[in-house]
Amino acid sequence: MHLNIFGGLLVAAALMTGAANAETCGGNYKVRPGESLSIIADTHYKNAGMWTVIHANNLDVLGENPNAVRIGMTLRLRCIDGLPKGLPGGRDAAEVAAAAAQTAPLVVAPGNAATRRRINVLTGSDFAPFTDKSLPNGGMLAEVVQAAMEAADPEQGFAIHWVDDWASHHEPLLSNALLDIGFPWFQPDCEAEPEAYRCANLDFSASMFEVLMLMFVDRDRPIAFNSDADLRGKTLCRPSGYSTYIFDQQGRNWLKSGHIDLVVGTSPGDCLDRLVDGDVDGAVLNEFLGRRKLKEMGLQDRVRVAEGQPISIDGNHMIVHKSHPQGAALLKVFEGGLAKIKEDGTYQRIIDEHMARVWAEF
Repeated sequence: MHLNIFGGLLVAAALMTGAANAETCGGNYKVRPGESLSIIADTHYKNAGMWTVIHANNLDVLGENPNAVRIGMTLRLRCIDGLPKGLPGGRDAAEVAAAAAQTAPLVVAPGNAATRRRINVLTGSDFAPFTDKSLPNGGMLAEVVQAAMEAADPEQGFAIHWVDDWASHHEPLLSNALLDIGFPWFQPDCEAEPEAYRCANLDFSASMFEVLMLMFVDRDRPIAFNSDADLRGKTLCRPSGYSTYIFDQQGRNWLKSGHIDLVVGTSPGDCLDRLVDGDVDGAVLNEFLGRRKLKEMGLQDRVRVAEGQPISIDGNHMIVHKSHPQGAALLKVFEGGLAKIKEDGTYQRIIDEHMARVWAEF
């Protein structure tokens, strides 16, 4: 009897020791003298170029300027590919790795007539890492929306619909209330351009996730962006169909005043080709699309992110057409659920797991 108790105590002690010694990943880091985001990234991620990860995850304290980092400031570092290790507030590294290793695509259940009575949410594929049926749980923001709507638990229920023709989302699907709300969409500077289609016709939720719009430059012809003067007379490329309001928002008026020249590429890859051919000074793409294209095209040693700061920081929003009679109430339901999953940690878990997967691919 005594031996059994003693053996049980040994097992319990071993389990407790194992739990105590479990390797953690990510967490909180206090900035030291002489450190910048690139130095912190190099130290903790072994990659100085990952300063953008730290910036994007700490916009609430840094704002748009990554150089706003200060001694003693506490930054949240995401768990990426098992790093950084041992910081306070980190997560179990094995748990994050297991979640990031999931590769099963989303299985979309067919709808039926009863779906019409629910809150019908619209999204589409081919917008990695945010939404794509080939990604685990449909992508990062598809999983966020699913969790937020489950937390909101609307009385009428909800359903998420996938329509891959993004051009049909605003007109006619949302404008005619054939579906109720949709995601994810960037919001223009509506104070500066109230007549822009999205400003005039759509209402936006609070942002679900902010993405950095970066300038990618040739390593042999580097330019930095620290102030508007740095880009005067420069030629930038933006793919056809991609928003250009980022160049005129917040009083910049880069396009309206001729501060920059804009080349419209046929695709993101075309912009990068033009960059390495010397036809343009920079290609402006969101961080994830840009880094993915660099890998696909084998340009990681030729092209890099420009030093300085992002061209812009754009939020991803849920939208509703202003003509929808219950539009404001629907956005309120979603925002209530989003607030709940941010408070209980579900949101951060989802983002961390998807970001770990995304950065491992880069």
